[in-house]
Amino acid sequence: MRRGHGSPSASSGTTKGRIPMSNETATPVPLEVGQVRFDAFKSLWLWSMVIPGGVLGPLSVTPATLTASLGMTFLTLCLGHSVGLHRGVIHRTYEAGPVVRGALAYLFVLSGLGGPLSWARLHAVRDHWQNQRDCPPYFAYRHSLARDFVWNLHLRFDAADDRALSRLPPDVMEDRWLRFLERTWPLHVLALAAVTFAVGGPGAVAVCICARTAGGILGHWFVGYVAHVWGSRPHAVPGATESGTNVWLLGVLSFGEGFHNNHHAFAGSARMGLRTHELDLGWLSLRAMEAVGLVRSVRSHRFHGEPSRL
Repeated sequence: MRRGHGSPSASSGTTKGRIPMSNETATPVPLEVGQVRFDAFKSLWLWSMVIPGGVLGPLSVTPATLTASLGMTFLTLCLGHSVGLHRGVIHRTYEAGPVVRGALAYLFVLSGLGGPLSWARLHAVRDHWQNQRDCPPYFAYRHSLARDFVWNLHLRFDAADDRALSRLPPDVMEDRWLRFLERTWPLHVLALAAVTFAVGGPGAVAVCICARTAGGILGHWFVGYVAHVWGSRPHAVPGATESGTNVWLLGVLSFGEGFHNNHHAFAGSARMGLRTHELDLGWLSLRAMEAVGLVRSVRSHRFHGEPSRL
């Protein structure tokens, strides 16, 4: 997540372990910050993927459906979410033409995670408050996994004002393609499900659509929680309540997103896995795209013991 205006600094030693929990009865956010409400569609969408994917998916796995599902996972979560939305739309860590940007945004939509603008908006709000000393509990990760499951997968946050949107590139919220995808994103997932049904039948839908989408939603939530609560924290960001953690296994599995302390410290860098052993498939994908001319001006930080400052 994007850090504030202060430069990151290396802590005196790598912090490991679990972050202490605060009072579980704390109000998620004060009213002057915004309101947290139950989101019926968000909850229904999740369980409409989890139940058929969890029940029918294991019974329908074949080499073909598994290969297709893993391939779509790479396209939608690595290229769509991590490269296209997070490192591209939100943080602008590289430059790309409108066709490439639009294609990556469409791959994000096919992940089934949600609309690109609502994700960008929440990301900006979360970044803003995590960089404050008075960060609300909803964004501070000082609560249990069970509470986070409810807060992040079944509720929505409505900000009291738009102050945090200044963290986004100025053209994001007015981008016509992104606005179209924001309005219609479930339809594109359902259209893909219809094509999958026509080609492979209900079993293919259970594996390639339902199980894949459920895994993406739950996986993103789990990585987001763990990479703020457990793991190492080699870089501190002055003035911030939350600066994330690095969790090696989750970093590898999530295409680099689990190296979250690195990202908090250097949000302007397209590279999240800074050290040799931190395998960042999103970064490697970007380098490959740069090599063939799909993207340009990819921003990164050289790492020789300590990362250079922004």
